Amino acid sequence: MAIFHCIEEWGALAFETMTSKPEGHVDLFCSSCSSETNHITLREKEVGGGVDLLVRCSECNHVHTAILRPRKLVKIGMTLSDGRSSSFENIDSDDDEEICVGDTFEHDGFEWTITRLEGQDSRSVKKMDAGSIRRGWAIRVDRVIIPLTMTDGEVSRSSSMECSPDTIFSCETHIEVEGSTWVIRAIHTGKGRTLRGRRAAADIRRMYLHAD
Repeated sequence: MAIFHCIEEWGALAFETMTSKPEGHVDLFCSSCSSETNHITLREKEVGGGVDLLVRCSECNHVHTAILRPRKLVKIGMTLSDGRSSSFENIDSDDDEEICVGDTFEHDGFEWTITRLEGQDSRSVKKMDAGSIRRGWAIRVDRVIIPLTMTDGEVSRSSSMECSPDTIFSCETHIEVEGSTWVIRAIHTGKGRTLRGRRAAADIRRMYLHAD
């Protein structure tokens, strides 16, 4: 995430590139050249925690001011759901960053996808700047937990298994669960139960296993 935000287009890159350029040189967007070019710094003034740069384009000699300011960080209250458990966390973001339903982010070493956002009026929205979001919801997507119905003779019991979302399961194949071998008799996808075919773990709502 960029550290500074510039009022001029492309200016946000300036602060990052200043440290790698010779003293007094910085890459900026030149409105005269209509492209990003090397600029010579003529004057530098610290303002509001940021800096104002008076610069001259090395290509066309156009002189203009680049205004760089620190981005404001905000905390988005987010309900994170991991299987049957949920927790409420504050997620850091730049206040002007556009957040959308379907966006994926990392938190505590896991990947999460946003499923719902609410504005300050508590209405659901598809996208909004981070600073205007009241709260959001997200689900963990780097793993799935599949509920199992396991039948051995006349006895059935419930259990579950954890795997990656892209793991493929096929009916009438063998899998090992809790140290024993089982046959996948049926797969339920939420749209109905199937006794044949194969499905990705992310699409499975329940699997029915029989003892081998």
